[in-house]
Amino acid sequence: MKIVFHESFLETYTGDPAASPGRLDHALALVREVYPLVKPQPCTEEDVLLVHSRYHLESVRRDESVFPMALLAAGAAIKASELAWGGEAAFALCRPPGHHASPDSCWGFCYFNNVAIAVQKMLQQGKVEKALIIDFDLHYGDGTANTFAGNPAVVYRHVTGRDSASFVNDLETFLDGVGKADLLAVSAGFDRHQKDWGGLLSTKDYESMGEILAQFAREKCQGRLFAALEGGYNAFSLGESLAAFCGGIAGQLGQ
Repeated sequence: MKIVFHESFLETYTGDPAASPGRLDHALALVREVYPLVKPQPCTEEDVLLVHSRYHLESVRRDESVFPMALLAAGAAIKASELAWGGEAAFALCRPPGHHASPDSCWGFCYFNNVAIAVQKMLQQGKVEKALIIDFDLHYGDGTANTFAGNPAVVYRHVTGRDSASFVNDLETFLDGVGKADLLAVSAGFDRHQKDWGGLLSTKDYESMGEILAQFAREKCQGRLFAALEGGYNAFSLGESLAAFCGGIAGQLGQ
């Protein structure tokens, strides 16, 4: 298990909650004690254009603070996907998030769709014929759904549930009905935590989901799994949940 991280992700690049000062500090302190850190490079504009229109790229470019961070976050997701393809599970501890970024628009603290760009690059390179994207953020990843709508090579699933047990069960039930894939990508939002906006899941639930997803990856995706950070706005519960999630993955994959 590796953590893809760049020190620039600690910078406050705008005024929204995803960019708040100190948001990633506790998470970084926990995971860097356990897992190797891998430094990403910004993605190229050509990478962005695999998913987004030229109009959207130029719109984001106009914000001189956001644009380089958005390129770096997408680059972190790409690096995590490359590590996963090589047999090492990876988590991109990055910001800004991405799952509300559609091909021609964005909202919800997102600019470029990090996970979608990484998956689309794998498809474009011919490494992947079928990919599965699991999103357990509090909010539906409309940008990811819009990006891959009508594309049989990519299945997108947003996990839902009325309570902790039904939420985890929804994930298990869905995965039980899915066949093999070449890659499992995870939009990992931790804002459903009991101490965050969603007020639903415990830290242990995130560990369980890590175990469930890693088991699926091991059995049906040749162990190829990567995740990228989406939401999570309580710095303490974000750190605890992310560490638990990574621990669940690492335990199942022996990493």
